This record gives sequence, C-alpha cells and structure tokens, in this order.
Amino acid sequence: MKFISWNVNGIRACMGKGFMDFFNTIDADIFCLQETKMQEGQLVLDLPGYHQYWNYAEKKGYSGTALFTRTEPISVTYGLGIEEHDKEGRVITAEFEDFYFITVYVPNSQDELKRLDYRMKWEDDFLQYVKKLEEKKPVIYCGDLNVAHKEIDIKNPKSNRHNADFTDEERGKMTDALNSGLIDTFRFFYPDQEQIYSWWSYRFKAREKNAGWRIDYFICSESLKDRLEDAKIHTEIFGSDHCPIELDLK
Repeated sequence: MKFISWNVNGIRACMGKGFMDFFNTIDADIFCLQETKMQEGQLVLDLPGYHQYWNYAEKKGYSGTALFTRTEPISVTYGLGIEEHDKEGRVITAEFEDFYFITVYVPNSQDELKRLDYRMKWEDDFLQYVKKLEEKKPVIYCGDLNVAHKEIDIKNPKSNRHNADFTDEERGKMTDALNSGLIDTFRFFYPDQEQIYSWWSYRFKAREKNAGWRIDYFICSESLKDRLEDAKIHTEIFGSDHCPIELDLK
C-alpha cells in the first residue's frame, strides 16, 4: 500500500502548479492534503476511483485538510471531538479494517510563539486521541506536524532554536509521542540521513540552497513495524513550499 501526504499551501494554487500530474503519476492508495485553504464548493476535484473527505476551517482561506482513498473507510470522523480544536479543519480520521488513518495539520506556534501555550494543549489532546484509537487497532497519522524533531531535521538548528517549529517544548512533545510507542517512519529507515527536508521558506532562495526543515511526517504504531516497507520525501516535486512525503506498507 502506498500513502502520500502533502501540505499544498492552498489546493487551488497548487492545481495550477502540477498537482494533478503528481497525483496521477504517484498512484497512491491514500492521498492526504493539509492547508487546503478553501471552503466547500470552491473547488471540485475529479478523482475517479477515490472517495473524498474534506474538513474545512470556519475561517475562510485558512488551514483545512482532505483525504482521498481508493478503499471506502468503515467510518470517517472530523476533528478531535474537542470544540476548541475543531474549528480549523485540522484532522480527518478514517477507520479501515486493520488500522486507523489520520491526516493532521498541527497548529503553528506563530511569530513570537503567540500560540505556543495553545499548541502544547493541542499536542497533549492529540496524543491522547491517538492513544485512545490505538486501544482498538493500530494508528497511522501523517501531515504537517510543524516541528523539526532533531537537529538533523533542520538546516540551521542553532539560529532557529527558539523559533516556532523548533522550540524545546515542541520537540519535547514529539519525543513524548515517539516514546509512547509510535514510530517516525522516515527515521526508522534513514536514522542518519542528513539534508533531506520537506519545507523551505519562500524567502532567501531557501529551496535553491536547500535551507529547509523536515516538518512533515508519517507516524505509526509500533505494532505496524513489520509491515513498514519504505518512507520517502519527494524533494523533486514543486507546487508548494512543502514537498510530498510517502509511506509504503506491506
């Protein structure tokens, strides 16, 4: 099985930058989006053979997630079931026969860490949500998690240490999640791989210089370890300030 996740930074803009070419070529079983930045009815995607699920933010042109799957899920839920978290369209959970699959767009702590306290609450509530699901069956979640976990995951760790997405607090929450029996699938296969990133600022020719951050992930339950086949980061694909990431499962 092939899974793809991509923060498209506005699906309507990405459509004009080769989105459908990549979608058709990659031929995924499940394809997830984050930061769709649209409301219902603003775009109709023709994806024959796929069931489509969208979660929109109340605020226009902001956040939002989508999940496209060949196999129809047993059930689909939106959000975490917690009102303060569920107005921004950040989570879609699809239940399949042998796992839960979640696309998630984790809140950014923002400039001057204005939202860091909220982010910490989100992290705790999201992990609790995942662990509750895990009591029933394994979980795979993917998306823009807005954190570069280790220094190896960011081009300039020292100068970014107290910036959003690389604070000690955010990195600590990721460590907590992985210590709870979850796997960062890219690092499972490539523990020492340097200079592979999934996001680059649009400023300062960052992508050209590969001054990036690895902030997009596939995370899975430890019990799926034997089914992991490969994890990829498609740095060759443009169309957004993020590139798509992939997980292959036996």
